[in-house]
Amino acid sequence: MSLTELDPAARHREVAAGFADAIAVVADWDAPTPVDGWAARDVVAHLVDWFTGFLDAGGVRLPGGPGVADDPARAWSAHAAAVQDLLDGPSAQETFTHPMAGEHRLADAVDRFYTADVYMHSWDLARSQGVTPGLDPDYARVLLEGMIPIDELLRSSGQYGPAVEVPADADAVSRLMGFVGRDPAWSPGTA
Repeated sequence: MSLTELDPAARHREVAAGFADAIAVVADWDAPTPVDGWAARDVVAHLVDWFTGFLDAGGVRLPGGPGVADDPARAWSAHAAAVQDLLDGPSAQETFTHPMAGEHRLADAVDRFYTADVYMHSWDLARSQGVTPGLDPDYARVLLEGMIPIDELLRSSGQYGPAVEVPADADAVSRLMGFVGRDPAWSPGTA
């Protein structure tokens, strides 16, 4: 079943499990990633730290967990479980208001701003170890179709680098990675 067919809670469960699979193959937490200046550990820290802050800015607190610096795998596991608890609980249907992102149902805010980020960073973490993850191409296509119309906004946010040219016949995941500024041909040896 494609990620596109799932509700926000089920999609997060699948995407977070995929990220945990990428963590399971990490042999070197200091390995470079396709994100310039980031090591593998930094990918986990980014997802844990930014989203905790994002929720906090809207009045939603996640319970603390192990630190990424000490144990990235345990930190991810605790963080992903806390986010899943939000999505599986009654607060998922409540209105979440963020000072920059506006007003959304909490489940939709998690899905739109966070789950998609976990999906894309799964590629970064796996590539840091020389692995190409089997990401859902349908979801990549949906994400890319949603991002193309707001290209200028995304680039001006500073969160995305310049797009990387990919062959016209590239698969959907490679096209998405190129759009968000990753070289789909990146490998640890080219860092």
